Amino acid sequence: MRKRNNREDSDRDLKQRPGSGAAGPAAGREGGMGKPFRRLGLLGKMKKMMLWLLVVYVFIPFIVKLCPSIQAKLVFLNFVRMPYFIDLKRPLDLGLNHTRNLYLEPEAGLKIGVWHTTPALMWRAAEGKRGDWYDSTFSSSHPVILYLHGNAGTRGGDHRVQLYKVLSSFGYHVVTFDYRGWGDSDGSPSEGGMTSDSLFVYDWLKRRVDDKTPLYIWGHSLGTGVATNLVRELCDKGSPPDALILESPFTNIREEARSHPFSMVYRYLPGFDWFFLDAITANNIRFASDENVNHISCPVLILHAEDDPVVPFQLGKKLYSEASQSQSLSGHKVQFVPFSSALAYKHKFIYRSPELPNILRYLPAHQHQTPPGPMDPMRREVTTTPGRKQS
Repeated sequence: MRKRNNREDSDRDLKQRPGSGAAGPAAGREGGMGKPFRRLGLLGKMKKMMLWLLVVYVFIPFIVKLCPSIQAKLVFLNFVRMPYFIDLKRPLDLGLNHTRNLYLEPEAGLKIGVWHTTPALMWRAAEGKRGDWYDSTFSSSHPVILYLHGNAGTRGGDHRVQLYKVLSSFGYHVVTFDYRGWGDSDGSPSEGGMTSDSLFVYDWLKRRVDDKTPLYIWGHSLGTGVATNLVRELCDKGSPPDALILESPFTNIREEARSHPFSMVYRYLPGFDWFFLDAITANNIRFASDENVNHISCPVLILHAEDDPVVPFQLGKKLYSEASQSQSLSGHKVQFVPFSSALAYKHKFIYRSPELPNILRYLPAHQHQTPPGPMDPMRREVTTTPGRKQS
């Protein structure tokens, strides 16, 4: 009897012991509930994240409105310096051994960095030469282009360097610089400052270039706004350049900001203009090329890729329409050259076009040459798209 009682007692102990087989099914059921609990926890985290994103989305317009300087920084993007780790004093490192780096002072105590790239045929002669030699090359008959770059980056940006090389291979001098606040130039950015710097460099060039040497102004992206500001001022003074070239231009900064991909998430928000566009105007930023073309009196060439994701193609087309109706441009050649989406030139790569030499032949310096093909050199619009076969 004692043995039987001992066995019964031990059986009862096993049944009551935690983790014993009797508790197994219940434990299994509790373990099976773990996955739903984990799913609920993940959904909760996602809801919190979405709530935070919504709060940020709502607050950003108010932050921009209260601090308009933020919007100015987004327009200029001068703090984005790409490519990184390049020495702007050494254009040779970027394959530009026929390029001189120098610094000019548009205002007392304000220094801006400038590059002068000679025509490629002077490549070997330029080796080891100093400033005086570079200045003397302006007396040659080779045309000169003052290049005004867009926002972000520096004069050493890759697509910009590639364009200098292409234009140099066509026989052009290329002079470019970083506006105040960009690259290794002093100061802070502003539309007025960018225009003032451009005028200073243009006057510096004009004093060195022979009167018979063509001098063109080429602007890209935001630089097209600077270019039309500059040319308008020059025309008002009665000393227009020989031609104005606008690559990927827009009509004015408000329309460009409304069309920019970054504005997509807010574009249809009630009060978009009040929150964002008025903040740009509050910084005295206009870049009103559509107004400027009514005060310009020199030949204009507009280049734009149909697949441009930054400055929509229709803005370039609209600017051409404004220019073609301008009374001040009456009697001057106004051209619009589109580039097919199939070419994938987008916003930065028009320099890759094999048609570019022929397109630039129609600039005033080359009008004495017989243009190839059926195009009339005085025609106001180029209707054929480079890269497409003509029918």
